[in-house]
Amino acid sequence: MPHEPVVLWYGARYGIWSTALIATAGTLASAWVDHRAFVPLIRRVAHRPFFAEGMVGWLRTRFAHAPFAVIAVSGLTPLPFFPFKAMAFAEHYPLGRYLAAVAAGRFPRYLLLAWLGIVITVPTWVLIALFAVMLLPSVRLAWRRRSVR
Repeated sequence: MPHEPVVLWYGARYGIWSTALIATAGTLASAWVDHRAFVPLIRRVAHRPFFAEGMVGWLRTRFAHAPFAVIAVSGLTPLPFFPFKAMAFAEHYPLGRYLAAVAAGRFPRYLLLAWLGIVITVPTWVLIALFAVMLLPSVRLAWRRRSVR
């Protein structure tokens, strides 16, 4: 779900700190659910050769050297977060550390977005349009899955 336009909008209306704290809390709740739901699934396949050899095996080995930093940086930057989340689950990264790394990456990102909402005055209709455009790929994917059935 695209949340950046929402954080920009709330930052301008409710302040930087409260917006970043609430957005981080929501992200942590989602990360907790992801961890509880996907760890058992990923652990079932993580031992298979595909996940232990080649490029995936090499990435998992590199990830294991600094998992906290990798998760935090991927949460802070525009890098896709889901591959690192999957690696954390496959590598049995503890839930508490995982949540701390997610918070360490997302909180500064949300602070920046909320601040930008104050500094750059963006009309609400533009944020709604941006939200809709960002949501479009997810809607297309859901529509395709529905029409395949």
